Amino acid sequence: MHLSPLLALAGLLTVGLLATRLPRFPLSLPHSTSFEVLLAGGAPLVVAGLVLGPGIDLLRRPALDALAPVTALAIGWIGAALGARAEWRVVRRIARSDWVLAGLAAGVTLVAVALSAWLLTRAVPALARAWTPRLPAILTLGAVAAISGPGAVALVARAAGVHRRVTRRLVRAATLETACGALAVAIPLALHGVPAPAGRAALDVVSWVVLTLGSGVLVALVFLSLSRESASADTGFALFATMLFGAGIGWAARLSPFVVCMLAAALIVNRSPRPHAVRRILAGWGRPLDAVLLLVAGAVLTLPTVWILGAVLAFLALRVAAAWAAAHIGRLALRLPSSPQGAGLGGIAQGLTAIALGANFLVLAGGAGSGTGGAMLTTIVLGVAAAQLVAPPLMKLAPLTPAAAVPELSANAPVEGPR
Repeated sequence: MHLSPLLALAGLLTVGLLATRLPRFPLSLPHSTSFEVLLAGGAPLVVAGLVLGPGIDLLRRPALDALAPVTALAIGWIGAALGARAEWRVVRRIARSDWVLAGLAAGVTLVAVALSAWLLTRAVPALARAWTPRLPAILTLGAVAAISGPGAVALVARAAGVHRRVTRRLVRAATLETACGALAVAIPLALHGVPAPAGRAALDVVSWVVLTLGSGVLVALVFLSLSRESASADTGFALFATMLFGAGIGWAARLSPFVVCMLAAALIVNRSPRPHAVRRILAGWGRPLDAVLLLVAGAVLTLPTVWILGAVLAFLALRVAAAWAAAHIGRLALRLPSSPQGAGLGGIAQGLTAIALGANFLVLAGGAGSGTGGAMLTTIVLGVAAAQLVAPPLMKLAPLTPAAAVPELSANAPVEGPR
């Protein structure tokens, strides 16, 4: 059945708007928290996309390619939600030891998973053919594995009955690790890029960095200019327009919608007189775009080789081991007795940020119809699902003890879903 891009866009937006009217799945059953976290993380929408795409072939690859700008907007919006948490007056109050722990955990996980992925591509030719281009794909897998999900960690901690003070500390650590991993994703894009379309040359490292930083600054300046001339009620429209502009630049110039919008939002919340309003708008308008992204992710899922399933389990085991080792070694080296002993195991859950970065690779690699990036996104989506399943039992096994109250990464930040 053929579906025009216009009808596909209307259908995706309708599902996205309907998703805002549905209540979030409650986490209340103590014996099925893993399943509940998976549902709260958007698994039904991914399954719906899988049915509409490969299942009944309603969302065909040409239609999804035509919807790439909308997908780029959803990716950029999630990046902006992360960047909006980086308000300097709050960030500067975070202890240096917390940055060191987050960087250590992200770095160890990135190296462990990237090295494992490289060894797998050498040992299994099918994986080498699936993860292309090989080096950017390997580095992206490692960087995405280093990402946690602050919203997902909060859901799991609440379901496991973790003390509120410890939950705040876990969410902050997950946010810092996610920021480190998101920035690390820019490394393979800057160094090696992705296959450029015919007739277009790939950007060199300096050009990529300069254009990305310049685009982020430009988008922030556009919003600040519009917000000064508009009423408070028009802030939402101005933010939507500028994020659409930023995502379009990132997609059209083959930079990164996620990174451009993340940088723009970080500048906006530090220069805007209404940073709390910006964060509320990003959180409030995020649900329909999250639904669109999950549907698209489900529609492009592919399994070119069953070795991907084994790779997902291997990456998950490495994430757990690396997170525990980094937290344990860092806690002893930095002499942090007040830090929860099981902090490493408490941040295993992942969310939409990891999926958005997988979709970012797919969009920059040429879209759903190019055949490049689909296996990568499938690996990441399955990895996120596996992390959400094992996170609740690991949270209960971790020796989490109450610690002193700590500042959040963003003051008065709205409650978000499992990102």
